[in-house]
Amino acid sequence: MGMGTVTGMVTTMTEPTDMPLADPALHRLLAWLSPAFPVGAFTWSHGLEAAVEAGLVHDRDSLMDWVGWIVAQGSGRLDADCLRESHRAVAARDWAALRESAEEAAAQRATAEMALEASAQGAAFLRAITDGWPAEGIAKARAVLTDAGLDVAYPVAVGLAAACHGLPLRPVLAGYLHALGANLISAGVRLIPLGQTAGQQAQAALVPVFIQATEAALVRPWSDRGSAAPMVDWTSMAHETQYTRLFRS
Repeated sequence: MGMGTVTGMVTTMTEPTDMPLADPALHRLLAWLSPAFPVGAFTWSHGLEAAVEAGLVHDRDSLMDWVGWIVAQGSGRLDADCLRESHRAVAARDWAALRESAEEAAAQRATAEMALEASAQGAAFLRAITDGWPAEGIAKARAVLTDAGLDVAYPVAVGLAAACHGLPLRPVLAGYLHALGANLISAGVRLIPLGQTAGQQAQAALVPVFIQATEAALVRPWSDRGSAAPMVDWTSMAHETQYTRLFRS
């Protein structure tokens, strides 16, 4: 893997742009980001349950708007930045940069439920990777963060493991953001409720958003990290005291 210019927090790398269908790396990525992977993604709604309760999300179009904003400008934007930096840091064995990406991923959570959502899924992901998909470097990277007293947020865990397995950054980012959007759409289908066809229509319509968010993350400098989704933050806070709840966030 070639080395490129320095932009943002660590040295960027020349990334392969394709993954052949026969490449085992592609099948690792599909398995890791599938709904069947044991991170408990189906138990979290990221504030969507409270948004439905408040009438902010009530049909297919409002669900598309809500999910699209989260992916492009909400936690999806922050997660993509932290995943990118953790991937590059581990590939370069830059442990200080890895700690910084983990610190940001943990600190920039607006609510207690969102912090738990990120850390619980990150811990579950690394447990499953360590047990089922071991690779050289994962134990060292985990030890660096454990010794620093840092929780491993989900995007950092995915970036860390992908780098240790040699997975290229672009498809990992694309897969992560697609999985984030798909999980939220699935939650919306159950909560609003919507039919499965409407859910698939929403997911298909959001593909350009997923692609744009991926490409933006590849070129965005680390200094421009962050998110802007105050209504999502508000619904997450409201969810903490919501009377009836199906989801953990």
